[in-house]
Amino acid sequence: MKKKLLYILIPLALLFVVVAMVLSQPEEQSKEKTSGIDEEKDSKTPVEEINADEQIDAMLADMTLEEKVGQLMVVGFDGSKISSNAVDMIKNKHIGGIIYFDRNMKSPKQVAELSNSLQQTAAESKNQLPLMIAVDQEGGDILRMRSQVSPIPSQQKLGKLGSAETVYESAKINAKELRAMGVNLNFAPVLDLSRTDSRSFGTDPKKAAEYGNKVIEGFQSSSVTGALKHFPGHGRSSVDPHLDSSSVEANQLDLENSDIYPFTQLIKEVDNQNFFVMVTHINYPAYDKEKPASLSKVIIQDLLRKKLGYEGIVVTDDLEMGAVTKHYTYKELGSEAIQAGADLLLVCHEYKHQLEVYNGIIEDVRSGEIPVEQINEAAKRVISYKMNTMQHENVDPKQAESIVKSEDSLTYLQNLK
Repeated sequence: MKKKLLYILIPLALLFVVVAMVLSQPEEQSKEKTSGIDEEKDSKTPVEEINADEQIDAMLADMTLEEKVGQLMVVGFDGSKISSNAVDMIKNKHIGGIIYFDRNMKSPKQVAELSNSLQQTAAESKNQLPLMIAVDQEGGDILRMRSQVSPIPSQQKLGKLGSAETVYESAKINAKELRAMGVNLNFAPVLDLSRTDSRSFGTDPKKAAEYGNKVIEGFQSSSVTGALKHFPGHGRSSVDPHLDSSSVEANQLDLENSDIYPFTQLIKEVDNQNFFVMVTHINYPAYDKEKPASLSKVIIQDLLRKKLGYEGIVVTDDLEMGAVTKHYTYKELGSEAIQAGADLLLVCHEYKHQLEVYNGIIEDVRSGEIPVEQINEAAKRVISYKMNTMQHENVDPKQAESIVKSEDSLTYLQNLK
């Protein structure tokens, strides 16, 4: 009887072991798969990339014309606190970004609080897209809130020091301070070639390219996007485009071997999502005998996009500059810039002018003057950039006070020789 019982129990026990092993395999495989995902969670799979593209396309499909046009504008406003005009532009016109000037900046803590307030306003809007918060913080003479930030050297001084590492470290300090105050876009470096302009690295196009690359690298260390300016390079002009228009009288070969060379190299060597290209209001008859670069299809689409292969965001210089306002209305400026291929339009000062640009573009799309495809293309670039590189996040105003103009930064910059 006992032997018979053993003959029955042993096979049953073996059967239980086999069943247990089979049942445990999916769990173990699942654990292995989960572990693999955890280890590689920072890398996007093709499926994730497809989903991101689909998400962007779905958002675009759901956006009104007004919402898309708003995303193509970066505007300024008066005051150190968010103004009613700024609120209107963010909530009702859906603008893509804000630019700060000294009029907006009183202390690191105040700027951080202002940035938080602006981003919170954007987060409450329909599409909840974060704002580009920009500034011109080149160093030297172009330094906002000068007395309360680290004394970033001019590009001219950095060029004379002749050290790529110093350029990188200075840009890193600059970006760290800006990011602490909620700024995520800096309209620098200047790649114009000039012997006398303090904003320039000098006249050597290779050095300008090398140092410009280091600036972008330094900015990226704190997730700040740079902007190469002023394409196609206006170092040859002695006229300030804030005041009046001018022309660069040089042939295409000469320009492409010198002035345009630094832009060409960065477009080839650096991820195009890490920087914008700002287009100047100066005329280049070798390419376009009629229109300034900022309004020229030949320069933006044929030269910058097709010939040089730039895939990132194209931003105009401020549309309120005398170089263009003496020859065009604000309605014409917005329409012409979009048709030329610009993605972002800077209107830095007057609320009235911002509305004229905004309403003028909408009117010209509805009349057929501007193809709606151009609006969609520009809006997709802006939204893709935001969804891939930005997020709503508050900065710590108290931390901004300790980071901006820190002792370590001051010591480093003061020891430069």
